[in-house]
Amino acid sequence: MNYPTTIANLIECYKKLPGIGGKTAERLALATLNLPDEITDVFSDSIKNVKNNTKRCQRCNSFCENDLCDICKDKTRDESVICVVEDPKNVILFEKVGVFKGVYHVLNGLISPLDGVSPDDINIDALLKRIKDENIKEVIIAVKPTIEGETTALYISKLLEKEPVMVSTIAHGIPLGSEMEYMDSLTLEIAIQERKKISDKQ
Repeated sequence: MNYPTTIANLIECYKKLPGIGGKTAERLALATLNLPDEITDVFSDSIKNVKNNTKRCQRCNSFCENDLCDICKDKTRDESVICVVEDPKNVILFEKVGVFKGVYHVLNGLISPLDGVSPDDINIDALLKRIKDENIKEVIIAVKPTIEGETTALYISKLLEKEPVMVSTIAHGIPLGSEMEYMDSLTLEIAIQERKKISDKQ
């Protein structure tokens, strides 16, 4: 016996989410069916709102609902230090750790020639403009320790050789090839505190 079309469609929707297979999608769909109406209404509205109201910060390129994210609007942050990360998820990771008090810059990817991703495909030009315009003293490159991450870090450091900024990378107590989102808080805290200089212009 097949599920009614409405349930089958919901199962297919859940299967489109990362890490959700057929069995899990089926359980989630049936659980959704049993939720109170007020919960499913909030669920439905939240999905619509996240698509309609979420945008990218005009300064750092992280997630926000206005022109600037809360971090970029926070005048207590050290705006002379930029932590460069691959995607907005990494901003959330470092903020949960709570050890970094500077600002961020989201690249939206890493250089990967094998995947056809060149420096022009990620948010490097905006980073260079910020360094020239915002009196930046240090750039911390906090990307995952993979070939793509190392390639991106090296490329950025080369671009900044003539700029009056110190360039550093997070310490690699982080295992080679690992994803940032799977790192525990202590590992990330040590990585940012024990960062290594690539160039020293200060």
